[in-house]
Amino acid sequence: MKKRLILCFLTLSASLLLFSGCTDSNTIIDQNAEITGHNWTYLNRFRFTFKIDDENATYNLYVNLRVTGDYKYSNLFVLVSQTGPGIKDAVKRYEMKLANKDGEWLGKGSGNLYSYQEPFLVNHKFAAKGTYTFTIEQNMRDNPLREVSDVGLRVEKAGPPVP
Repeated sequence: MKKRLILCFLTLSASLLLFSGCTDSNTIIDQNAEITGHNWTYLNRFRFTFKIDDENATYNLYVNLRVTGDYKYSNLFVLVSQTGPGIKDAVKRYEMKLANKDGEWLGKGSGNLYSYQEPFLVNHKFAAKGTYTFTIEQNMRDNPLREVSDVGLRVEKAGPPVP
């Protein structure tokens, strides 16, 4: 019994070490939020908060999105607002291309879901160290916008610090 318990503990420890080594040290945040019933309303705004410790580094920011194969458009417009140190509240509209003109989905497919990770700020420098919040909302004519499964934000360091 004691040998079995030790073997179980060693297996669990090795698994934890293996998986903890798989994290990307450049990733600041990579969070997604599920959209209830796949119906994204104007009132359903998703907030993502993270901390920047190195204002000299550059960062890449992405909107994460998943839609079902029944989504009826080839694109999606979102409004991204940001708040944080040194930033006056700013809102910008971005278009995400989801399909070719022939209807072929551009995202990575898994079953009936298609995933996208669209860059919206590349090699971006934050004004100061501190906590930043980005809010993502849909900006299409349909309300609710049907067949959108998840939305999220990814922020990662782009490369070495800029002098």
